[in-house]
Amino acid sequence: MLAIRLYSYRARYFPALRAIIKDNDNAVFVFETNEGLETLSGWVYVFGKHLIELEYAEIGGLVVDNNKRRQGVGERLMRRSEEWAKESGYKEIRLRSGGQRKEAHAFYERIGYKNINWQQLFTI
Repeated sequence: MLAIRLYSYRARYFPALRAIIKDNDNAVFVFETNEGLETLSGWVYVFGKHLIELEYAEIGGLVVDNNKRRQGVGERLMRRSEEWAKESGYKEIRLRSGGQRKEAHAFYERIGYKNINWQQLFTI
């Protein structure tokens, strides 16, 4: 079942990943476990954000397989993103998390992140 999920994930995101990894201001890190075959246990996407008065690194996505949660995978991926941000010259790393994701919020706080804003997103 995991192989099917990974295949559909790759098919869905591969074109975007190809474009992302060409740009040095983006990074994707994966966590694989060796369970007979290499198994993708999680991934994180981090990128540089450049605004008129502010520059920082931002987490664009963090995904950990349900069966691998609470085993340090997410924290290791976040720490690797923090290393990348520092190596790339960013002094701050930010992330956004939907208001309903209470479990994720607790995880981020546990590894040292602080909520600095509550906002809504609008589109047209």
